[in-house]
Amino acid sequence: LEQKSPEAFAIVVLDNASIHRSALFLRKELEWRAQRLYVIFLPTYSPELNLIEILWRKIKYEWLPVTAYQSFSSLTSHVLQVLSGYGEKYRINFV
Repeated sequence: LEQKSPEAFAIVVLDNASIHRSALFLRKELEWRAQRLYVIFLPTYSPELNLIEILWRKIKYEWLPVTAYQSFSSLTSHVLQVLSGYGEKYRINFV
């Protein structure tokens, strides 16, 4: 918001997490509108539109071996390995 020109407007797309629907957030939303920043919410139950959900689905069903689930430390290690290799070894092609 600080970097946005006063004449320009901005749109922020969010999921329907409870924190995004809290009273405090809604009060801030009115303030943001006055500064030409608009919040749009994704439709409920639409994980295909939420990029982080797409990433987690790839990690869970394609990139993690079954052995990753043997223990919490193993799972943590494997997830960190995938995330550190994202963009090079692990990629999502939206085409």
